[in-house]
Amino acid sequence: MRFTGLEVLLERAQSLGRARVAVAAAADKQVLEAVKMAQTVGLIDPLLIGSGVGIEDLARQIGLDLGKAELIDEPDPVAAAHKAVDAVVRGRAHFLMKGLVNTADFLRAVLRAEDGLRSGRLLSHLAAISVPGFNRLLFLTDGGINISPTLEQKKEILANALDCMHRIGMGEVKVVALSANEVPSAKMVSSTDAAALAEMGERGEFVGAVVDGPLALDGAISAAALKHKGIKSRVNGDADLFLVPTIEVGNAVIKSMLYFAGATFAGIILGAKTPIVMTSRNDSPRSKLMSIAFAAVSREAGV
Repeated sequence: MRFTGLEVLLERAQSLGRARVAVAAAADKQVLEAVKMAQTVGLIDPLLIGSGVGIEDLARQIGLDLGKAELIDEPDPVAAAHKAVDAVVRGRAHFLMKGLVNTADFLRAVLRAEDGLRSGRLLSHLAAISVPGFNRLLFLTDGGINISPTLEQKKEILANALDCMHRIGMGEVKVVALSANEVPSAKMVSSTDAAALAEMGERGEFVGAVVDGPLALDGAISAAALKHKGIKSRVNGDADLFLVPTIEVGNAVIKSMLYFAGATFAGIILGAKTPIVMTSRNDSPRSKLMSIAFAAVSREAGV
């Protein structure tokens, strides 16, 4: 199946019942607004870990009913991150959400050697983007974790994304490894890496996927653009997943869709024992809600 938009993903998450989410350093207004929305639509039962005074004050401001949440008072953000990881490790929560804590400190807690959430896989970010007027949900990886991945890391990033997308119910996934040119050139590493990944796909190294590249963005989503350029593609402008060469490209593509096209975004971290909601402070509460829904569906599927 294909998802036509994030609302379909949200409905799927709602049908699965409430998940338990541990929010690390939860005294953040936008995070708590997203928690409130997710609680209201029946997605989650929150475990809020952070400054009790701060959480209670913000909850009053936004009308969040803490009677339906569990609160653990821990004013130190780093300690709160570790306690949130503890909650997941000990089965008190299904997945994790980052609040007002430094990203590096948060990830150190996730990846700690003893009783952390390491799975042996590379951590990577998967975005789901709903663009008004577009007929399907688009996915993009990795625009949030790995800065300039090697070819081997790109292979792991793609494997993470495909595993998640298959588990949430998608069948054959059409992947385009993006570059600025359709002809591989040693002067452009993204193009040679993309060609190598496409060759791996042809050899069957990515089960349940068609992998093409290198292609520019227009060729990933427009069969007409490919025809005009005289390019043959197995994906033929019908991509489900963009594999970007660097974090800068992923960041720019996502934010272009958000700010120029009015898109809605959800993103989760893959590669740990459970999915992780780690959004930007600038993301809207609705985007954070959709990220929670994405994690809930992935968690239920066993990602």
